Amino acid sequence: MHKLYFFYGFLFLFVHNFSSAQQPAKPSAVEIYNQIQKLNFLGSALYIAAHPDDENTRLISYLSNTIHAQTAYLSLTRGDGGQNLIGTELRELLGVIRTQELIEARKIDGGIQFFTRANDFGYSKNPDETLQIWDKEQVLSDVIWVIRNFQPDVIINRFDHRSPGTTHGHHTASAMLGLEAFDKSNDATSFPNQLALAKVWQPKRIFFNTSWWFYGSREKFDTADKTNLINLKIGTYYPTVGKSNQEIAALSRSRHQSQGFGSTGTRGEEDEYLELLKGDMLKDKTNLFEGIDTTWKRVNGGFLIGNMLEEVQNNFDFKNPAASLPLLVRAYDLIQKLDNEHWKRIKTEEIKKIIAACAGLYLEATSENQEATPGSTLKIKLEAINRSDVKINWNFTATSPKSNHTQSVIPLENNKSVNKSIEIKLPSELEFTNPYWLNGNASEGMFVVNNQQDIGKADVLRKVNVMFLLEINEVVIPFFKNVVYKYNDDVKGEVYQPLDIVPAVTSSLAEKVYIFNSDKSKTITVKVKAGKDNIVGNVALNLPSNWTVSPKEIPFTITKKGQEVMAIFNVVPSKEASEINIKSIVTVDGQQYDKEKIDINYPHIYKQIVLKPAEAKGIRLKIKTKNEKIAYIMGAGDEVPKSLTQMGYDVTILKPENISSEALQTFDVVMTGIRAYNVVNELAVKQNILLDFVKNGKTMIVQYNTLDDLVTKDMSPYPLKISRDRVTEETADVRFLAPNHPVLNYPNKITKDDFKGWKQEQGLYYPNEWDANFTPILSANDKGEKPKDGALLIAKYGKGNYVYTGLSFFRELPEGVPGAFRLLANIIAIGQ
Repeated sequence: MHKLYFFYGFLFLFVHNFSSAQQPAKPSAVEIYNQIQKLNFLGSALYIAAHPDDENTRLISYLSNTIHAQTAYLSLTRGDGGQNLIGTELRELLGVIRTQELIEARKIDGGIQFFTRANDFGYSKNPDETLQIWDKEQVLSDVIWVIRNFQPDVIINRFDHRSPGTTHGHHTASAMLGLEAFDKSNDATSFPNQLALAKVWQPKRIFFNTSWWFYGSREKFDTADKTNLINLKIGTYYPTVGKSNQEIAALSRSRHQSQGFGSTGTRGEEDEYLELLKGDMLKDKTNLFEGIDTTWKRVNGGFLIGNMLEEVQNNFDFKNPAASLPLLVRAYDLIQKLDNEHWKRIKTEEIKKIIAACAGLYLEATSENQEATPGSTLKIKLEAINRSDVKINWNFTATSPKSNHTQSVIPLENNKSVNKSIEIKLPSELEFTNPYWLNGNASEGMFVVNNQQDIGKADVLRKVNVMFLLEINEVVIPFFKNVVYKYNDDVKGEVYQPLDIVPAVTSSLAEKVYIFNSDKSKTITVKVKAGKDNIVGNVALNLPSNWTVSPKEIPFTITKKGQEVMAIFNVVPSKEASEINIKSIVTVDGQQYDKEKIDINYPHIYKQIVLKPAEAKGIRLKIKTKNEKIAYIMGAGDEVPKSLTQMGYDVTILKPENISSEALQTFDVVMTGIRAYNVVNELAVKQNILLDFVKNGKTMIVQYNTLDDLVTKDMSPYPLKISRDRVTEETADVRFLAPNHPVLNYPNKITKDDFKGWKQEQGLYYPNEWDANFTPILSANDKGEKPKDGALLIAKYGKGNYVYTGLSFFRELPEGVPGAFRLLANIIAIGQ
């Protein structure tokens, strides 16, 4: 038996960092061959931009699948500040969704995904503001850290560093940081603390991925001088998979479902343009890796490996991939002796996947349950099968963390499945499953990640896995598998989910904001959920001393894991106006639990959980409301209806197909959710009914829409033109254009104090042109800009009132901003 060229602990750490729970790969012979081609290319490219969806999937796919380069996308943020077209999750929960969408996109286009610690705080109009809020030095450190670890030969910026103020400030900042990191990643005096864990690295060249968009129009770009631009022909057709490069890229981009970026693939030749910013100019403008040895000769001792793998590639038998195993195993053994740790690590993982695929090797570790608690015993089923004639022995099994399982050698005979059951005791100190970047207390601009080695990683860190130690042709190879949960769905069939480590008990409050507009008490319901069997404890609410709650605590017993109980408290607010956090605390066996478990489950990504403090905001608010009945038509997804209910309104979610004159008769107000006129096609044929509702004396409130892809141009009774105008500075001074208008005076007197404490932005996509029948109510602007007067427009139409607002109520209400509640109450009461 050959010597083992590894340490178990190191490899367990490695697999924690780079594996993700997913259905085992079952590559075809064509896919195996494509992997072999990539195995024989030793070159890397790093694409840098600001957000999920900024990446050029056509170029990533081309570099990965045509050139066969290691190609990664570094998104500085996880998209936390955007909108959500598939659900109500915002902020960090939306960031979790978009993170997974990027991971799924990379599985399609062949790329690798990285992130920095930058928090997407929302739209920014210039990079100076962006880099101040982000903490430029920290984000630059992260970019350099990724470069030093990934070691790209070429870097490609998505955006132009020379154009501040012409696009999103995050965009320009990403380009500026990419360019600065290119210069400093090879400087040992730049972030020297990293050098205990990484080496300095100098990329060969850096480019700007320009296009017609940066020229203002296709016509301008077509006539522009492109002499100094590098032109790549990226319209490759891959006959082995029956798709063009653009079709693969479209499938990748279509994973961005929360942003509505479904894309239709194209075919035929297509140009992609790059401008060299720094580094050696290309003589051959079709070869980004000119002057870089991308063969196995690049590494000391790689010549023989290259010869072996070239023979594997030239003689690959699509009908019998196992014929390549002897040479592949020998090459694997030689790779373990390389002194270049970077390429040794990358090519070890690549060739292991190829060896497993050529052998038809199927390895799996599944748990009985999808969730487990620290300190519990986990039952795991192991399956191993070799579907080739090559001699393979299953020598040893080890589990992580802190548990080993030895066994006698088990021969894996051709096409005979071997199944085993084992149990492991999970450590009581095992960390709960949670997106690692959410474990610390984030600032407006930065997430907190204390472990340097975790920075840049895309996925949740999952630490329960199994090592299958196999001997193939007398060479010992470790294969790692995360423990996953598998079940059969009557409709979907075989379904895989990650194994999650959860607290013994979690709790959540029924609402995220409780509005107290009088001295009367309110009932607050706490849901307590067991993470294991036989939970006995007490639940209590933690409140300031000037608020009272009864009872002080409520005992409970839960016998089965997954079951829930409800605890109902009466809360009396303080006499004076105040804002507090209402915290749920569960005590079991003397230990306190204060986390809420949020499940995120969409069919296009793997199930995710997020652990957040089990709390809600309580607001003692001086607010007057009337008794309007509100019909709410959902748009892209928001939680405004919950806030309206908290304010005391009778709210009905009205499905678009049910809109009729008869259905609207019992309502005083119709309110449309955010981007309703972008995503609800039925509104195009129901608009006359809604406008008649207004004409007959009722009120219609339309929240913001984008100017693209409106389902109807007649969403307003009078001409109204939406623009990209927005006020991103939530502290911007608000001026009252119509101070005597009822909306600012009844039933609540609105003052500038009502615009204090707003979150992320004041509003977005304001109209910039409107009919004289509209009365503009508010004006504000970001520093250095002209006033934006379209935040709130009100028009009489017939006997009723039509209101259009770009104010970000969808953000402010769930955050419990008092002034937003007061202003919205006045808008709703405009018909009074």
